Amino acid sequence: MDFKKQSIKTCVVACIIDDQDRVLLTRRCIEPFCSQWVMPGGRIDKGESIIAALHREVREEVGLEIHVEKLIDVFEHLNVGDREDHYVILYYRCTPTGGILQPNGSECTEAIWAEQQELAAMALPPGCRHILGIVYPDLGWDVRLEQKDDIAAELPGDH
Repeated sequence: MDFKKQSIKTCVVACIIDDQDRVLLTRRCIEPFCSQWVMPGGRIDKGESIIAALHREVREEVGLEIHVEKLIDVFEHLNVGDREDHYVILYYRCTPTGGILQPNGSECTEAIWAEQQELAAMALPPGCRHILGIVYPDLGWDVRLEQKDDIAAELPGDH
């Protein structure tokens, strides 16, 4: 297999679950995944800690403060877009602690609290589906099939 020399974009995403067991989703207005529903997040800046990046991205995109509970999983997107970008995304379960929900308009145009039964009908990228399949096992999504890289089958544990 021939690999190109390129950078890997490391990102953090907040899976924010409120006290009614709804997840915060935003409609993205930039690539990748433009017009799809995603959870708030983005790149980690050089010298910035993972958790600081998570807090910053959520504040910037939707105006909320959060409490970070735990890492849910890591998802990898390969060959995204025309530039064939490579993303490694760390998804964290979070709860909202303050702020006013307001999409910033430059990265996302809408923000909604979605209930579990609404998710199947929504346009969600593979990483988002993977994480929501873990968070809401009643959806019945086989999260092992969402990770397209065949090396995932070689990993130990329940992948």
